[in-house]
Amino acid sequence: MALGRYSRLDDKKSSSSGYCSTATIVVFVALCLVGVWMMTSSSVVPVQNTDDVASQESMSELKTQMDESSSGSNAASGEMMSTSSGDEPKSKPFDSSSSSESNNNKNNATDDENSSGDDEAKSKPFESSSSSSGSFESNNASDENSSGDDEAAKSKPKPFENATTSSGDEAKSKPSQSDEAKPNSFKDNLPVDANTVIPEEKNTSSTEDAKTTQEVIEEKPKEDEESYKGGVSDNVEIEEPPKGGDKDAAETGDKNEREQVSDVNKFNDAEKKPEEMKDKENGEIEEKVDDKKDQFQEGSAEGKGSGENKEPLSEVFPSVAQSELLNETNTQNGVFSTQAMQSKKEKLAEKSLKLDNNKGNGYSWKVCNVSAGCDYIPCLDNLEAIKKLRTTKHYEHRERHCPNDPPTCVVPLPKGYQRSIKWPTSREKIWYRNVPHTKLADFKGHQNWVKANGEYLTFPGGGTQFTHGALHYIDTIQKSVPEIAWGKRTRVVLDVGCGVASFGGYLFDRDVLTMSFAPKDEHEAQVQFALERGIPALSAVMGTKRLPFPGRVFDVVHCARCRVPWHIEGGKLALELNRMLRPGGYFVWSATPVYRKNQEDSRIWEAMTNLTKSMCWDLVSVTKDRLNKVGIAIYRKPSSNACYEQRPQDDPPLCYQSDDPDAAWNVDLQSCMHKVPTSPSERGSKWPQVWPARLEKSPYWLLSSQTGVYGKPAPEDFAVDYQHWKRVVTKTYLNGLGIDWSTVRNVMDMRAIYGGFAAALKELNVWVMNVISIDAPDTLPVVYERGLFGMYHDWCESFSTYPRSYDLLHADHLFSKIKNKCGLAALVAEVDRILRPEGKLIVRDSLVVIAELQSMMRSMHYEIRMTYSRDKEGLLCVKKTMWRPKEVQTLTYAIQ
Repeated sequence: MALGRYSRLDDKKSSSSGYCSTATIVVFVALCLVGVWMMTSSSVVPVQNTDDVASQESMSELKTQMDESSSGSNAASGEMMSTSSGDEPKSKPFDSSSSSESNNNKNNATDDENSSGDDEAKSKPFESSSSSSGSFESNNASDENSSGDDEAAKSKPKPFENATTSSGDEAKSKPSQSDEAKPNSFKDNLPVDANTVIPEEKNTSSTEDAKTTQEVIEEKPKEDEESYKGGVSDNVEIEEPPKGGDKDAAETGDKNEREQVSDVNKFNDAEKKPEEMKDKENGEIEEKVDDKKDQFQEGSAEGKGSGENKEPLSEVFPSVAQSELLNETNTQNGVFSTQAMQSKKEKLAEKSLKLDNNKGNGYSWKVCNVSAGCDYIPCLDNLEAIKKLRTTKHYEHRERHCPNDPPTCVVPLPKGYQRSIKWPTSREKIWYRNVPHTKLADFKGHQNWVKANGEYLTFPGGGTQFTHGALHYIDTIQKSVPEIAWGKRTRVVLDVGCGVASFGGYLFDRDVLTMSFAPKDEHEAQVQFALERGIPALSAVMGTKRLPFPGRVFDVVHCARCRVPWHIEGGKLALELNRMLRPGGYFVWSATPVYRKNQEDSRIWEAMTNLTKSMCWDLVSVTKDRLNKVGIAIYRKPSSNACYEQRPQDDPPLCYQSDDPDAAWNVDLQSCMHKVPTSPSERGSKWPQVWPARLEKSPYWLLSSQTGVYGKPAPEDFAVDYQHWKRVVTKTYLNGLGIDWSTVRNVMDMRAIYGGFAAALKELNVWVMNVISIDAPDTLPVVYERGLFGMYHDWCESFSTYPRSYDLLHADHLFSKIKNKCGLAALVAEVDRILRPEGKLIVRDSLVVIAELQSMMRSMHYEIRMTYSRDKEGLLCVKKTMWRPKEVQTLTYAIQ
């Protein structure tokens, strides 16, 4: 018979044994009755006080020993347990101390140092543990006698009963939770996929019965504080090498195990919160109603002694289009955030599946063999389609001609390519090897566009019209027309025929965002120079089609000797500017006809004067920039329809009411003008608020009677989207993905909606190209109204930009839509084309798509920085490398 741990055996052994046997039987019967009552009762086991722990331990161990004695099995003996502070050990009543049983225990012990303590805990279902050792899961060992199973089942506690924490000599009790409040297994709530890492664990159960055991929340030691900083995170895989040396394996295992158990309890506590709002397929955003009630606390588990105050997380990861991480993860220390404990067998199977995905994914990438080489733009370098054009009079050969089947090969890198120079130094110089072209430097070097200077290409001036500096030119414009007010009234500018985009590059100093564009023509790589410098630019031309921008969105349109013949064919190209310019906006034209008096320039000036008058544009200023020795003419578009109605001739004519000024994708140019909106609730009837107030405020023309993208009233939809992305960026993207944002300059949001992601990056030295898919709700006017910019695009075609243009791409539920529409392979190849080596891709999508993308990215030798999944939703962050395949694929339509 087992006696108390500190009991002494004396000569009166027989009488003592009889007395103990009688007491044991009585207690056992009482215990069985209690067990039956508990199993039949629907009530929750009440919270235990620490004063009752000893009595619970006594009854639990006595029952266990009686079961073992009747079945003839050898019970594992309990060993003396010392407190974490090293004080005098506590005694456990009715614990065996006989030498024979101790020997049996030693023979049955596993290699794990804590196994004896675990076995003891498993045999005592009612015991409230104060140990800081491994997890408490019940194992059905093969040597257990089945005769005691029925009795033990009656006394088995309900899952997730209260457990205590251990901190020195004091024990804290955790409130119990019902079966409905917590699932049988944390693992059951989490989708397991190829992108999910299952953390290593100790003493795991080989049966499903292990899921009904108690949980322990351990006090986090201070040395574990850094590795625990990530807090709660479901199914997170971080594949960044850890910093610092390795620790002792046993110590690391104990800490990981304690983190796992603590994470489980924190997550299950959060599962009780009903504030989550369901989102529908149309993308309704889910958010927490009360941030203060959120129980998730980054880096501050219950009982943790760090004393640091961390910001509570305010949202969980919803399973809808707009979703965010449950918690940020510190990728620098290389520690995996933990989830519910799972068996080693499942973990090994998961690893095997991931290896299979890497080896047998069936993706075979090849390098594109094309005439354009490392500067290949599929829709602009379709030489076969260009050769078939009947005429190139209107620059048709510079417009988009996309191949029927988008390429799935990857573009080669220039020899000697290296990471781009950081902004703002990049505005002045770039690596020559990254854009190895000197034709423009030879042709325009005397005009200070660009010069070759050893291993660099430098940009000493601005362009043909401001060879002595763009800032003086920019200030001259504002002095001529103070109402322009750079960075306040004027925020978004369109620069036509931008050259190397120095005008837009220096407008950043005035808090102005400029969309610069120029064709891919004999001025070799001018847009590529701009993008490498960190300045927004696009390869496009004013030809036969509307530009991919909405109507009435640009505050100012600028043309500095852009060589566009505005006056020909009834002013068709000038009318396209009129479509995109806001009512009351300005057209700034600095070209030779403004200040030269030769015959040709005088003829063009006269033609432009007549055209602008018929368009009701007011010539408000003609100024000379004496430093750069150029003239600047500034026109203003009317803000009412009075002038249109008073014209003696309807030429150019007004557009039909059925003509939508926002229709821009593959729409032919129209030789007409759209009326100015007059209704107070119509977009364009008044000027937006000054910057930066316009960024955060819902546009005046978004009405509560209208339904937004996510199903809420439009102004609320806008506000919720903005708050959502501010939380995501602040709590996850800036610190949780291991991204060095000082190296990020050119950013693209591939599925932008309201531009909330770009707005949340306002304080960083980045610019964001907001892309609205042509088959998505047309929210691009909202993006411009808040002082941001973007364009329409069809992601089944290539984007009109050079390879290696962007430092970071962000895709929120884009890939799943493209997969259903035209497949993933071509889009992945396009992402690889426009992303710079060492650039990052962040994808938020369904688990199925995330798993497939992860496999494809691995096959392209991308670094998987982090994966995350929950409720069939996932996040993937990857980094592009310098790898290029050796095999070659020749694209005959792109060969000269």
